[in-house]
Amino acid sequence: MTRIFLDATTLIALGTIGELEQLTSFTGTLVVLPTVQREVTTEPAQTNLTRFIAQDAVATTDPAVQDHIEQAKEVLGETEQNGDVSLIAAVLAYTAEDRPVGVVSDDKRVRTTARGLGATVTGTVGVIVRAVEEGLDREAAHDLVRRIDSHGLHMTGNLREKAYALIDDAAE
Repeated sequence: MTRIFLDATTLIALGTIGELEQLTSFTGTLVVLPTVQREVTTEPAQTNLTRFIAQDAVATTDPAVQDHIEQAKEVLGETEQNGDVSLIAAVLAYTAEDRPVGVVSDDKRVRTTARGLGATVTGTVGVIVRAVEEGLDREAAHDLVRRIDSHGLHMTGNLREKAYALIDDAAE
């Protein structure tokens, strides 16, 4: 089964508005690594994440990641282990064994690197589109985009319009 590693960017965006359950639309095991969880420091995102992990049986460890931390630091040019390093270490671990791996992040560097290494990548808007594909109402999805935009993600007009178009396509 695919492991889907979640980044703090999406956890903060969805956690701030109390919509982390939208992540359960994915098929696979959701993973929030400890270094990523520590990066979610704002409320109510932090409390909502703690509840989400407990209630939805989200994995918080993956032994394969530790073996690739140093390589991930090199790839990203980092000296310390942080959430980005952990996510890229996960991608390196899984792609080295030809196992499917996904990353959910809005961070451009993480997305570009993970995709380049062979991971399937999406972001917060992709989570909402996936939820629509799995049955979330179109208007509810548009409302989610508006709520996320007004609570911190701050989308450009172009991104917001693209999100609405992707949602509309998924709803048809």
